[in-house]
Amino acid sequence: MDLVLTAVVLSLVMVLAVVVARHCSQKLRDKNKRYHPVAGTVVHQLIYFSRIHDYMTALACKYNTYRILDFFKGAVYTADPANVEYVLKTNFTNYGKGTFIYNIVSDVVGDGIFGVDGQKWQHQRKMMSAEFSTKVVRDFSTAVFKTNAVKLAGIIFKAATSDKAIEIQDLFMKATLDSIIKILLGIELDSMSGKDEEGKGFSHAFESQQEAALYRNVDKFWKIKRFLNIGKEAQLKKNIKVVDQFVYKLIDNKIEALQSPENNLSLKKRDLVSRRLELKDTDPKYLRDIVLCVTVAGQDTTACTLSWFVYMMCKHLHIQEKIAKEVREVANLKDDLRVDELAASLTDEALNKMQYLHAALTETLRLYPVVPMNNRMCFSDDTWPDGFSVKKGDMVVYQPYAMGRMKSLWGDDAEEFRPERWLDENGLFQDASPYKFIAFSAGPRICLGKEHAYTQMKIFSAVVLGSYIFKLADEEKIVNYKTMITLPIDGGLYVNASPRLLHARP
Repeated sequence: MDLVLTAVVLSLVMVLAVVVARHCSQKLRDKNKRYHPVAGTVVHQLIYFSRIHDYMTALACKYNTYRILDFFKGAVYTADPANVEYVLKTNFTNYGKGTFIYNIVSDVVGDGIFGVDGQKWQHQRKMMSAEFSTKVVRDFSTAVFKTNAVKLAGIIFKAATSDKAIEIQDLFMKATLDSIIKILLGIELDSMSGKDEEGKGFSHAFESQQEAALYRNVDKFWKIKRFLNIGKEAQLKKNIKVVDQFVYKLIDNKIEALQSPENNLSLKKRDLVSRRLELKDTDPKYLRDIVLCVTVAGQDTTACTLSWFVYMMCKHLHIQEKIAKEVREVANLKDDLRVDELAASLTDEALNKMQYLHAALTETLRLYPVVPMNNRMCFSDDTWPDGFSVKKGDMVVYQPYAMGRMKSLWGDDAEEFRPERWLDENGLFQDASPYKFIAFSAGPRICLGKEHAYTQMKIFSAVVLGSYIFKLADEEKIVNYKTMITLPIDGGLYVNASPRLLHARP
């Protein structure tokens, strides 16, 4: 019965889509303007939702830039670096988040930097830029990354010595969450221990929030569902409550700790929230929005990249060995060196010398960008460098996932994992245009935490690859992504680890 009902509903939706497509096509006819070709409808996106990035990649390889017909608005998808640069830099002021995107994400990140424009965005951008550029933040962050990398290695050691498979993505999620909460609030969450049920509940709710927010882009009835409190919207409401309770509790604990006479004044300025409180930014919602936005930027994104990186290392064991050799040589490792000593040896100078590791992480981001699609709203009619026009109110989507797989941008081996493409003849890393390699966005909204992300990823990678050899627990299992705002591995990544000659015990 359910299958019959589903088929009937889809049939009716498809008929409606054809009617809407014809109507929209008529609206796009203008003797004086050219509009990008129509490649599909939002119904197709719903049908292919679980594999949407591959569906959109196929369209990008065929059309480069194209339109997806929507019931209520225009939508232009581009994988053309010239168009991306025009939207993100050249005519930046004409493209922002707008009310459509704000309405979709505000339940999740409030008035945080990811969902706002104008003065709110400028204020937070200026504040966050100042925070991330200070030496005290860089030094504190690096120390936190090293500490949690050692803890992670200890957990891997226990699994390796008991011959148990490890769900490495879950460990990365916990390790990066512990790191970002420490940097933001100065609080030891210690979710890696598995003892914090509140932290576990927060992580699950936080992940589910992102999936629901992305689904709103293709579900045109989400506001009705929210009003009726049904389906994904009902679950989202519950998850928002879990996330808010968790974050507000941490903020309250921080405020209480700072007011305590026993508090060490010398530590006050080390975490972000303490510094904001010192500057009289005491509105709990404002602090909550900052915490959630930075957590989105600093937890899932880094954990997802590290997970895909380990997957690539398991698929390309010779590259895994090459990176491990580079780590050992740069860090001057001895066979009896402990993991904490390895972590301590990872100075800024040492990390900068790990050019092949940097290239391998960048190659991972090319194929598995942490934000596979990103969007803006067009504020007024415009014409792009390719000569085609966009209309006021159009949603504009640029596609890092698709762009990373296009032969026109990367050559015939675009779908191959090859870190050497990022190295010059001397083995030194050479970057690509940020409008071609768009994993960190570009222009005025370029990711402020890019260098922090690379530092964390290189520290974690150097510690675990310098200590262990990784192989897939099931070589036959097909690994896919889960459709969310970010790009996690669906169902996690199970690996087996075995110690190298280096003592893996922390």
